[in-house]
Amino acid sequence: MTTRLYAGAVVGPSKPHGAQPGGVYRLTVGEDRWQRCDGGLPADAPGRCLAVDPRDRRVVYAGTERGLYRSRDAGDTWTRLGLPDGGAVWSLLFHPTDPAVMYAGTAPPAVYRSADGGETWTALTAFRAPQRVSMNFPCRLLRLAADPSAPDELYAGLEVDGVVRSLDGGMSWDDVSHGLVKLAERPHLKSRIASDTEIEGMMDTHALCLSSACPGTVFLAVRMGLFRSDDRGGSWADMEVGRFSPLTYARDVVVSPHDPTRLFAALSPAARSEAGTVYRSDDLGGSWRRIDHGVTARSTLMKLAVHPEDPAQLYAATRDGQVFGTADGGARWREWRLPEGATDVYALACA
Repeated sequence: MTTRLYAGAVVGPSKPHGAQPGGVYRLTVGEDRWQRCDGGLPADAPGRCLAVDPRDRRVVYAGTERGLYRSRDAGDTWTRLGLPDGGAVWSLLFHPTDPAVMYAGTAPPAVYRSADGGETWTALTAFRAPQRVSMNFPCRLLRLAADPSAPDELYAGLEVDGVVRSLDGGMSWDDVSHGLVKLAERPHLKSRIASDTEIEGMMDTHALCLSSACPGTVFLAVRMGLFRSDDRGGSWADMEVGRFSPLTYARDVVVSPHDPTRLFAALSPAARSEAGTVYRSDDLGGSWRRIDHGVTARSTLMKLAVHPEDPAQLYAATRDGQVFGTADGGARWREWRLPEGATDVYALACA
């Protein structure tokens, strides 16, 4: 089986006149050489999110600062898709049972829907960000997720503005961050870096996911750790990942497409740091263990990607351009560093 890795960076390799804009890079495992995907992607469009079509591993979508692009040849060439407004695309979601239906999240926060594999898009105008926190950067919709057992239940994670939910496929939306705001009253969950409110850390949503093994339960990664809601966002509880990991800044949480009881989490000390770890739970977050042995993350761990066909393959990317992975469930790891100078990695996908 040929495995391709795709990574999106904000900053690219330096040239004589300084650092260049980032982009999307591709590596075929075994050949072990990163190539910049230049065929149709704009040179000044950092990659913000990546998604592989579950029906065809050669079809890849890239959300960039200049809109949404699609490749039908595993990243050799790209075509711009007609997303309304053409803003920065930060998240993509395939409908759990009908991959022709897609959702895209942007900055400023908005949600768009396509019913034809990305050919045409419609804005879901009922979506509104709560605007609870004002930061020194625009709010962005970092993650979209659906409940596999109820595909019309959608969740949007906002950085920095909490979680918004739709129970009708995006026709209407509700703010479900009230329980997170309540948790922010606890002294150890207060955090303020760039706003005027100490709920900032709990509103700093980075990722969320849902599992068919536990319908209606949302798993959430925020600055302050990992949290879960067992009632579709009505209330939230601290998963207390600090019982298992000395690092609790959570940047990603994903459910295995092969085992709905298995979760993976990317944990680090802070948004910018010199460490990062990969943790796995085989009981939907009841307990966790570190699995990235024999490899050292030298900056904040940003993204995880589970191979859609091989449960033994897992990949991780750090902020400063490390990508490492395992093909045997975590027993052994290999590292493939992006080209020198390619940093601020926000996106990772494999197929």
